[in-house]
Amino acid sequence: MSSTLVSNISELVTNSDPDLGIIKDAAFVVEDGKVAWVGSAKSAPAADSTIDARGRVVTPGFVDSHTHAVFAGDRSADYLARMSGGSYSSGGINTTVQATRKATSEELRSHTRQIVERARRSGTTTLEIKSGYGLDVESEKKILTVAREFTSETTFLGAHILPNDVKNRDEYVNLVKGEMLDACVNLAKWIDVFCDSTAFTVDEAREILKAGISKGLRGRIHGNQLGDTGGAELAAEMKLASVDHCTHVSDSTLEALAANDVVATLLPGAEFFTRSLYPDARRYFKAGITVALASDCNPGSSFMTSMPVIISMAIRDMYFTPAQALYAATMGGANALQRDDVGHLKVGAKADYVIWDAPNYLHIPYRMGEINAEVHS
Repeated sequence: MSSTLVSNISELVTNSDPDLGIIKDAAFVVEDGKVAWVGSAKSAPAADSTIDARGRVVTPGFVDSHTHAVFAGDRSADYLARMSGGSYSSGGINTTVQATRKATSEELRSHTRQIVERARRSGTTTLEIKSGYGLDVESEKKILTVAREFTSETTFLGAHILPNDVKNRDEYVNLVKGEMLDACVNLAKWIDVFCDSTAFTVDEAREILKAGISKGLRGRIHGNQLGDTGGAELAAEMKLASVDHCTHVSDSTLEALAANDVVATLLPGAEFFTRSLYPDARRYFKAGITVALASDCNPGSSFMTSMPVIISMAIRDMYFTPAQALYAATMGGANALQRDDVGHLKVGAKADYVIWDAPNYLHIPYRMGEINAEVHS
């Protein structure tokens, strides 16, 4: 078994605690793809090979726990409308659904590869990918088949919105939790529902989530993006892994999420692209909630892959501290995916790390990621 010593690190972010567990003048050893030793460079053991960090900062790779990276088509018209004063509506999703249904698997694969590579270049080493742009049995299966080529963190989101070609809500809900779920269950790890004012009700979401969980999927939810509409409360009731967006929530709901260990995944890209009010993260931290940050990469309301930009937005507009934002983009995302092997660089972790061309982690948000990143995973 070969070993590699990564040394001459000005600042190593281990995430051994929420204050980032920073070690100055640090080193760590990688064996068989995992972190085997961490500490001061002066005490580093010998290894078969060495990587010289040249006095730069090293962080864990980002864990982007919420993306819609498999899609086809273009939604720049939606962007123009919103930037010209129009309001956000989930109805634009149907535009992507039409294009994605028509796309071949190879077309989706090629486009997704570009997105994943861009994300990796900016430091993302783990990402989740949802379906939800097919909304019929074969198209949802096609999306998840492609998604599994890029990540093990795949999510069945047949309940994204009601597609234009379906007029009976009950029939569609039954399709999602029946034939569509059966076709997709072996391709997904998670089940998700968009539970909000323009999507699915709390009762519909509960039915669909229970069906997926009964077949072995883990539950998460899009909730409370457009209003205080009950999705976050359902997440607490069902003890889901995370409630994503979670923008409009009461103090009592925040307390319930904390009490039930539900991660609040905040998505500042969505607020940015829809010109919506940002949630104040100080409320979430005060309530004791585990907070994650994710890109929400999608063609309609957050077409971005850069977690450093997401971190910068969170600090400026959501009142995260820099340390809170970096932790949320790494360990927070790992918690949202219920992973204990990523998001940190403690002994036993996967050796997913980034050497940044900067002396300390503050340069990542300070320069919005516009620095060279050497990504290892």
